[in-house]
Amino acid sequence: MFKDEKEKAMQINQILNIVKIASFSFPAIAFLQYFSNYYTESGYFYKYGILIISVLSIILLIYLLCTLLQSKVRDSIKKWIVPTISLSIAFLSVMLTGSYESQYKFLFLFVIIASSIECSMKTSISIAGLSVAIIWGIDLICAPNTAVNTYFESDIVLACAFLIISWTISYYVDLRKKHIENLKDMVNIDGLTDLYNHRYFYDSLSAQISASKKDGADLSLLFIDIDNFKYYNDLYGHPKGDEVLRIISKIIKETVQSNALVARYGGEEFTILFPNTCEALAIKEAEKLRKAVQAHHFEGQENLPGSCLTISVGVSTFPSKAKTDTELLKNADEACYRAKFLYKNRVETYHSILDEIQDDVYGLDGKTVTSIKTLIAVINAKDKYTYGHVERVVFYCTMIAEKLGLNDTDKNTLIYSAYLHDIGKINISEEILMKTEPLTNEEWELVKTHPLKAVEIIENIISLQNMVPIILQHHERYDGTGYPNNLKGEEITYLARILTVVDSFDAMTSRRPYQQQKNYNQAINELIKNSGTQFDPEIVNVFIITIQDREEQTGNTSVLSIGA
Repeated sequence: MFKDEKEKAMQINQILNIVKIASFSFPAIAFLQYFSNYYTESGYFYKYGILIISVLSIILLIYLLCTLLQSKVRDSIKKWIVPTISLSIAFLSVMLTGSYESQYKFLFLFVIIASSIECSMKTSISIAGLSVAIIWGIDLICAPNTAVNTYFESDIVLACAFLIISWTISYYVDLRKKHIENLKDMVNIDGLTDLYNHRYFYDSLSAQISASKKDGADLSLLFIDIDNFKYYNDLYGHPKGDEVLRIISKIIKETVQSNALVARYGGEEFTILFPNTCEALAIKEAEKLRKAVQAHHFEGQENLPGSCLTISVGVSTFPSKAKTDTELLKNADEACYRAKFLYKNRVETYHSILDEIQDDVYGLDGKTVTSIKTLIAVINAKDKYTYGHVERVVFYCTMIAEKLGLNDTDKNTLIYSAYLHDIGKINISEEILMKTEPLTNEEWELVKTHPLKAVEIIENIISLQNMVPIILQHHERYDGTGYPNNLKGEEITYLARILTVVDSFDAMTSRRPYQQQKNYNQAINELIKNSGTQFDPEIVNVFIITIQDREEQTGNTSVLSIGA
């Protein structure tokens, strides 16, 4: 709600409170005025004073009682509390001040005005009708039996005024509420897709995280990106692209469970929040949605790669995979990024490989493990463009190690070298790591020192000695033109040659400030192009087969859990 709308709501509440107090106070004034002559004529001034204090005290108690009851009861009952008490007070005031002859029948008007402002039109009209029935009932029952009931006739005009005032005020209030709701929709709803927009999603994400913390419940987030959407837009134009966005939005709304919050995050990206939903259930929802989009025939999809328009989905869950709203969104985004640029048309869950480092693995003590995690976290924090690079490299190294049939010792050495291969960047300034312009010769020479810096950091840790040559040599080239020692061919440690291929592949497919990001096929072609010069040809062939086998084994319907 806008700031001025909040101020208007506060002003209306103030007016409403004044009317409520008036509905309690004016009957008291009428009562005191009616009985004042009796006490003044009798000389009982002190009794009149006591009466005034008593009546005012009763009014205060009644108001406090109404406020208390409204905070304790259900909403369906709450709206009737104040009108019921006010009607009762107005009825007693009229009966005690002359019944059908009372000049204070207008007191019902305060009850009608308050209910018209606070309640729905149906409720306020009902209260107005009840007020009319009470006045007419008093006239018909209590007035003398005469041929013409003049009190009833005069109160017909009063009854019409009650109904007209009630209808007019409640109609205006309803119009204003609808106007406010329309304004909210304009702010919170995306005009193209009719889904919630980016702004509303962020507000809801924070609120949902707080609710999940309070209830101890899971909160899952899906981050969705349309595959090849830019290609489709370029091919058929933005109007056709907008139609695709509308269709996919409709599919999402029709497919996911009703309690999910669906938003258009921006461009061709969507987010879905699933309250009280664990990761396994979120994956099922994501797969159901992915299949629904794949099954739909979009106009012109036969001219797209794969002859199909699909989506890639990333999944993350609070609190098991993320501890904050920012972390939850980042993890789902990174999982979606890997799904989109590695395979497309698939669901991937976020998983931090760093969490798998155990004290008993590879003989590392707890202090060493903590140090490794801290150093990697510092590197990732300094260089946002390669955030998660370490985890992805570890994932690829695990795959190719299994394909090559490495023994446990070599496999663990390769994996932990992958964890630590960029640790030397901790000594390079953030300005250089994040620089978007070409590096100067001096800056490039400084960057090239990071393998040596990494070795300096770990060389005194006995349990990490086997990793030293791999980390030191992972930027050597097969043709001998690499750094830092210009090693050539089999002079380079075998595990270092594996790490070079994997590290380069992920670097090519990652978002970096100094180079254009390559997709899956472009990166594979680049490996082939540089086979025998930068890379060991045998390892390149095995790595490509490993990636392709993984795709064939899992297919487009599997869920791949990787670090991002």
